[in-house]
Amino acid sequence: MTLQPHTYHHLTVHGTDIVYVTLNRPEVRNAFNELLINELHQVFVHLDQDKDCRVIVLQGEGKTFCAGADLNWMKSMVTYTIEENEADSRKMATMLNSIYRCSKPVIAKVHGDAYAGGVGLASVCDILVASTNVRFCISEAKLGLLPATIGPYVIRAMGEQNARRYFITAEVFSAQEAKVMGFVHELVELDALDSTVDKFCQMIVNNGPRAVMACKKIVRDLSHQPISQDLIYETIRRIASIRAGNEAQALMKAFLEKSK
Repeated sequence: MTLQPHTYHHLTVHGTDIVYVTLNRPEVRNAFNELLINELHQVFVHLDQDKDCRVIVLQGEGKTFCAGADLNWMKSMVTYTIEENEADSRKMATMLNSIYRCSKPVIAKVHGDAYAGGVGLASVCDILVASTNVRFCISEAKLGLLPATIGPYVIRAMGEQNARRYFITAEVFSAQEAKVMGFVHELVELDALDSTVDKFCQMIVNNGPRAVMACKKIVRDLSHQPISQDLIYETIRRIASIRAGNEAQALMKAFLEKSK
């Protein structure tokens, strides 16, 4: 796939297999507009199919991770009809889902504040690493709105009971509070953020690439499912299928022979 020119994000490849996707609108705190949403969707569809890509790190330029919707973009929506609002919201929902369903692991490197849609962006990632200075806020209710398109992902990431509180209060909560609720996986000082993200990247790259993608998919597929006989059979089918594959055969043989 050929990507269109990047206006509001840029890519950096570390080695051959770790790709950094950087939101690049620091002058508006990396806020979303239609172009940024389209670019993010396009790049994650591309990276999903990129055979060299093993891990994706999502980060922001400047002082903020992502402040949600661009104010100028929001002004343009004031006169939208319901149909126009639905079409506009569909683009955001599609972008978020393309990240959530990306076959490659996605690490959110949150160095600065994340508000509204920025919280949603962090929620669709598999691992969330944040610095201690970060503040989060699901602020939609302050504007008479609701966190609808980000809602399914935020609720899964922070849990239903926490979402009840922060959706309706629209209060700011700290990275420390986010860590306690399990929303943030790893909380570090700002100067340790790079090395911590690098650590996670290397752990993932050291594993079998096919196995990593299968592990990510099985969490998504099995979550909230009743443990039925059909589900049990599906787990049997998946482990048998991957165990018979070349990657698993080679890695198991190396481990059993204690070779590198």
